[in-house]
Amino acid sequence: MSDVRDHLDRFVPSAQTRLGYLFWLSRPRFWLYLAGPVIVGVVYAAETISEFFGPLAVMLFLYFLVPANLFLYGVNDLFDAEIDQYNPKKSEVGKEVRYTGDATVTVVVGASAAVGLAFVPVLPPTALAGLAGFYVLGAAYSVPPLRLKTTPLLDSLSNGLYVLPAVVAYGAVAGSLPPLLAVAGGWVWAMGMHTFSAIPDIEPDRAAGIRTTATVLGERPTLAYCAGCWLLAAVVMGVVHPLLGALFLVYLLFVAGIVALDVDVARAYWWFPVVNTLAGMALTLGGIWEVLYA
Repeated sequence: MSDVRDHLDRFVPSAQTRLGYLFWLSRPRFWLYLAGPVIVGVVYAAETISEFFGPLAVMLFLYFLVPANLFLYGVNDLFDAEIDQYNPKKSEVGKEVRYTGDATVTVVVGASAAVGLAFVPVLPPTALAGLAGFYVLGAAYSVPPLRLKTTPLLDSLSNGLYVLPAVVAYGAVAGSLPPLLAVAGGWVWAMGMHTFSAIPDIEPDRAAGIRTTATVLGERPTLAYCAGCWLLAAVVMGVVHPLLGALFLVYLLFVAGIVALDVDVARAYWWFPVVNTLAGMALTLGGIWEVLYA
């Protein structure tokens, strides 16, 4: 595994450089967490294959692939500078970086938000509402006075924002909102994802005096909370379409396997990019099938 990392390191900038620091700040492992929902939104809104590759759809994908991640995680790191000194993830090479006070980060975060504003003149109202929600929740999660990440349950609830790129993309292509049940199911799924990711941070957050859903519940009850979110998401998605419900049950099985096999959550956390990519690919293929054969 270390040999694989050594080879990969040759193709990415070092975190010791400014460019490399910004690269790792954007959480490249998680780029598809925002860009993937754009693909899903476009595919399910489209009526023809050509709409998959429309200029607006492509530009939205590119925005949510990198600039939106720089905005979201940059804001988080700017306002978490003091507490991140307790977080071991911030010192793991090839995973995340710790903000060191470089003023360039503030400029880049602001520029990343400004890039998204370029979509305002070309998006219909439904898509604009989704984009506005992304900005508001993305900032409110980390920025005082709301700083929702320090309020148990609201920290989880606010992270439904990861579904909003799909709402933006769907609205951009279809000119309307996606099915509200699908949005609700995706929102609850994202709540479970966020809270699961907070489990490895329980001890660092407690050391920093931060209260989150995970620090209040503790590890095992938090896993139960995540399982509950994913079960509800599967039920809601099952109402939209039975196959969607079956797909979302994979997350429930995943957390059950973690508990049954006593897997370290801090280790399992880094498996989720693969799980989510495969699930997103299944969702996308289902949407393509609908366009081709419905």
